[in-house]
Amino acid sequence: MGRHLGPKSNFKPHPSKFAMLSPAELAALRQDYSQRGLRRGDLNPDPVKQFNAWLHEAVERQLLEPNAMTVASVDAAGQPWTRTILLKICDERGFTFFTNYEGAKGHHFLANPRVALTFWWNALERQVNVTGTITKSSREESDAYFHSRPESSQIGAWASAQSEVIAHREQLEKQFADALSKYGGREIPLPPHWGGYCVVPQTIEFWQGRRSRLHDRLRYTRQPDGSWKIERLSP
Repeated sequence: MGRHLGPKSNFKPHPSKFAMLSPAELAALRQDYSQRGLRRGDLNPDPVKQFNAWLHEAVERQLLEPNAMTVASVDAAGQPWTRTILLKICDERGFTFFTNYEGAKGHHFLANPRVALTFWWNALERQVNVTGTITKSSREESDAYFHSRPESSQIGAWASAQSEVIAHREQLEKQFADALSKYGGREIPLPPHWGGYCVVPQTIEFWQGRRSRLHDRLRYTRQPDGSWKIERLSP
């Protein structure tokens, strides 16, 4: 995730990688953040522009997959689920990613379109939390992104029935080989079960680590007229 510039933790790894960490060892996993602060006067009035500024800095620092985000959803039974997905578009609409519509998260979104996102940039001691509702992207936008992907990724979208149980790895590899045989060497069509989702934000919170756990938290909340209210939260 990039070189960490803050003070080192006093945690010492257990000699056996298979041993459980003791309560004392877990308690020792502590980091005192010290790089910088976050003042309200430094924020862009538009949270998406502010997010893009932070993302740009993470890219400049050459962090590993700075566009990786945790996406939280809730299934029909009320059970929360999380997974890590790559952000592909961030604009005035919100945060867009692409995936299989028929996977588990697609079913969750149908049951409850309210979701949350978390970005964590360890080397910058920063976190961004987003809440909002999810909508499908247009087929035109999904098609454009799909055909920007490597051929192997396009084939993979046809080969994998996401979240379905498979007997063994060889089954998946055969499905990939079959799809490659069918579509390889020509333009691969966009699968009907694959495309984009856009998270339209309701709140966006910017978190900057500070010493003594007195972190900076500034939250934007969308107002009925479309403007954004900025509030500082206690850590």
